[in-house]
Amino acid sequence: MSEAEEKKGPSKKELKKLAKKAQKDAAKASAKSGGGGGAASSNNNKAAPTTTAATVKSAPPSPPVYRLANVPSSLTAALNDACTIKACMGAILFSQKLLPGGSSTSSSLPFLHGPALLYGDAAATTTAPVVAFGGNGILKALSGQSVTSTTDDWLEFERAELRPAVGSGNTKKIDKALDKIAAALEVHGVSVVGTEALSLADVAITVTLLLSKSVMTTDLPPSIQTYVEITQNSSAYKQTKSLLSTLLPPSTSYDPTNPSLIQAASAIFAGAIFTTFPMAQSLGIEIKAFKCKDIKHGDYQCNVAMPLFQKLKAAGALPSGVNTPQQVAQAIIDSVSVDNPVLCELTVNGPGFIMSRIKEDYLVRGVNEIITRGAPVKPKCCDAAANDEDKSGVVVDFSSPNIAKEMHVGHLRSTIIGEAVCRILEYSGKNVERVNHVGDWGTQFGMLIQYLKEEYPHFHEDIPNITDLTAFYKNAKSRFDESAEFKKISQLNVVKLQAGDEECRKIWQVLCDVSRMEFEKVYARLDISVKECGESFYNDKIAPVIDEFDSRGMISVEEGGAKCVFVPNFKIPLMLQKSDGGYGYDSTDMAAIKYRLNELKARQIVYITDFTQGDHFQMVFAAAKKIEWVDDDSHRLDHIGFGTVQGEDGKRFKTRSGDTVRLVDLLDEAVSRMEASLRERNSGSESKGGNVSEDEIHKTACAMGYGAVKYFDLRRNPTSNYIFSYDRMLDTKGNTAIYLLYAHARLESIVSKGKADFGVDVDALISDGKSKIALSHKSERNLGLHLEFFADTIEETLNDLYPYHICDFVYALSIAASEFVTQCKVLGSPEMESRLLLCRATAITMRQCFDLLGIRHVMRI
Repeated sequence: MSEAEEKKGPSKKELKKLAKKAQKDAAKASAKSGGGGGAASSNNNKAAPTTTAATVKSAPPSPPVYRLANVPSSLTAALNDACTIKACMGAILFSQKLLPGGSSTSSSLPFLHGPALLYGDAAATTTAPVVAFGGNGILKALSGQSVTSTTDDWLEFERAELRPAVGSGNTKKIDKALDKIAAALEVHGVSVVGTEALSLADVAITVTLLLSKSVMTTDLPPSIQTYVEITQNSSAYKQTKSLLSTLLPPSTSYDPTNPSLIQAASAIFAGAIFTTFPMAQSLGIEIKAFKCKDIKHGDYQCNVAMPLFQKLKAAGALPSGVNTPQQVAQAIIDSVSVDNPVLCELTVNGPGFIMSRIKEDYLVRGVNEIITRGAPVKPKCCDAAANDEDKSGVVVDFSSPNIAKEMHVGHLRSTIIGEAVCRILEYSGKNVERVNHVGDWGTQFGMLIQYLKEEYPHFHEDIPNITDLTAFYKNAKSRFDESAEFKKISQLNVVKLQAGDEECRKIWQVLCDVSRMEFEKVYARLDISVKECGESFYNDKIAPVIDEFDSRGMISVEEGGAKCVFVPNFKIPLMLQKSDGGYGYDSTDMAAIKYRLNELKARQIVYITDFTQGDHFQMVFAAAKKIEWVDDDSHRLDHIGFGTVQGEDGKRFKTRSGDTVRLVDLLDEAVSRMEASLRERNSGSESKGGNVSEDEIHKTACAMGYGAVKYFDLRRNPTSNYIFSYDRMLDTKGNTAIYLLYAHARLESIVSKGKADFGVDVDALISDGKSKIALSHKSERNLGLHLEFFADTIEETLNDLYPYHICDFVYALSIAASEFVTQCKVLGSPEMESRLLLCRATAITMRQCFDLLGIRHVMRI
C-alpha cells in the first residue's frame, strides 16, 4: 500500500481477513515444526513420542528472512516512495538483511498495492508469510523491538496528522503539525521521543518531511531544519539508494529506446521466467543475459535455469512435470512469445543453458539508427548523467610530471590513459575537471633556484632557454652533492621560498614556465587537454586539514612528533605532518581530496598513477571516509594503477646509456617510422602512386604514429606491464591502431568508389531518407550484431574505467567488417546500396571509438 493510501488504512473487514490469515499462517508453521496443538495431532492417529530436554538438544532459532514485496518498478519512483524509504532505513538502522520479495502479495492480499514486508522463514517458500504493510508497520517489524506508547503515539501522529497535512498542501495544517514537532524537540533535543536521534518515530517523521517539496522549499524553524538534516546526513539515509537498487524488480518489459542488447535480452527472459515461475521474483536470483563465448551456439544465453531449479526444489515449489534444470529451461523457452521483438531460435544446451539469436529486424533497426543519427546510440546511463542537474562532477587526476624534469616514458601511461578516461566520462554526460597534479613544490627547488641564479644571472631580463631539463636537473644535483656551500645556500633557499621570498618565487616561477613549455610539446602531439593544479596550490590548505582531523580526535602523535592518521586495514598510518614540521605526499593528497570534494563539488575522483601507489590512495580514500568527507552512496573514488613500460630485456624502458627515454623523442620516432612506411607504400607498385599526397604524408604519419603508441598502451588491462616495441605497434596486421586505421580507410574508400564509379551517393541516400539496410548474408548479420554491442561496451567501460573494453570492441568490429567485405561483393552487386550503408555505419562507429581513445582517424591511406 502506498503511503497516501495508508493514511486511511484497510477497512475493518480487510483487517479481520489479514488477522485471520496471520493466525492461520502461525498455526501452519507451528504444526509443521511439530509444535503441539490440535491441528498437529488430528492429522496423525499415532501419539507423538514424548521427548525431554535431556534427549533432544534444541537448535538455535534461525534469524527470520525479510523480503520487501511490491517495490516501485523504477529507482526514481522508489526514491520518492516514503514506505520504501522507511523500509530501507529500518533495515540499515537495525542491521536486518532485506531481500527482494517480488509481487507475491498481490494475489493473496489484493488490497495491498504498495510495499509490504514478508517476514519469517516462510518468506522463502510457497507458504504465505506474515505481512507487515505501510512504512510505519514495516519499521516496527524490522526493529524487532517492543514499541513504547510514546513512540506509537508519534507514529500515529505522522500517519494521521503530518502526512495528511503535507499531502493537502494546507499551510495552516502544516504549520500546526510542525509546531507540535518543534515543541517536542525543544524539550527532548534531537528526537521527539527523548531518545538518541533516528528513533522509529524520527525516521517516520523526517522521511515524510524530506519527501515533501512544499515543506522542504520553505524556511523551516531551526530546530526542525536540524532535525531533518540529522536524517538527511545519516549513513542510513545515504545508503538507502544502494539498498534500493538491489530490491527493484527486474525489468520484464522490453524498452525499444534502450540500445543495450544485454538489457533487451534480459527483459525478454525475465518476462518468461516470471510468467512460468512467479515465485522466482522472491528467490533472489539474478536474471541476466550474457554474450555467448562461442557464436556457433548463439548470440546470447541465459543461465538461470540451474540455480532456479535448485531453489524451487528446496522450497518444494517445482511445478508438476518439471524435474530437471533442462525442463525448467524448456518451460522458460515455451513462455517466450514468438512475437517478441528481440530473441529467436531459443534452444536448451547442456545442463540447462538457454541459447538464443537476436532477430534480424532488431539488428536492422539498430544499424539504421546509426546511419540516421550519424553516430552510434549511447547507453541509457549516459542519458541519466546528461540530465543530472549537477552534471555529476568528476575530477580526473592524471599525467602529473615534475617541474624542472623532462616528461619521460614513465609519464606515458598516465597521460594516455587519463585522456581516454576523460573522453569516455565526458561522452557519458559527466562534467569532467581534468587536473594535472604537477610536482611543483618541495626541497629540490632550493638547489634548482641556486643553480639557475649562478648559470643565468640575468634571468630577470632574459628568460633562460633551458631546452634540456634533464641535464639542468642533473647539473644542479651534481653541484648540490659536491659543494657544501652550494648545499647550505640551497637549503636556505627552500626556507625562503616557503616564506614567500620575492626573488626565490620569481625563479621558481621561471622554472615552472620553462617546464610547462616542454610539457606542452608532449600534450600537443598527443592531443591532451589538462589543467595544471600542482602541489603548491594546496600548501596553505594542509594545516586546516590537520586541525580538522585533530579536532575529531583522529590524530596520533608518533615518536618524534609526527602527526599521523591510522585507517582500517593498514598498519602504517598516513603522515599528515613530519616530525620536523614539514609536509609530504600524504599531507598534499589529503588537502587535495578535500578541496576537490568541497570546492569542486566532485562526486567522483579518479587518480591515474603507477600501481605502486595503490596502497597510498586506498589509505587516502579510507581517511576521507573516516572523517566523513565521503560516503559510499554519494561518492565514488577510483585509483587506476598501471604497470611498467619495459624494454625488450623485460626491464624498465631506457636508452642504451641507461637514461630514461624522453617522451618527445619516443613519440617523434614513431612518426618518423610511420612517415617512412607511407613513403615506401606510395612508391611501391601495389599503391600505384598512393592515396596520400606528399603534402599529406606528415599529417597522416602523425595521426597514425601517435595513435599507434596510444592504442598499444590502451588495448591492454592497465595493471599489466608491456614491452615497448615500434615493430609491433606499427604492424599493419593484428590488434594495432595501424590495422584499425587501414580498416576504417578501406571502408570509406569503398563508399567513395561507390559514388565515383557507380553513382551511389551514400550521403544523398541518408539525407533523402532512402537508406534501407538488409542483413541477409551471415557476414552482414554478424557485422550488424557487432555494431549493436557498442552501448553495452560503453556501459561496461564506465563500470571500471578501463579503455581496453573499447579497444576490444573496435578490433572485433574491424574483423567482422573485414569478413563482410571479403565474403560479400559490395560494389556492383544488387545489394550495393544496403552494403555501402553498412560500410558507412561501421566507419561511423569506428570513428566514435577512435575519438574516445584519443586517436585521430584518417579517411584515406
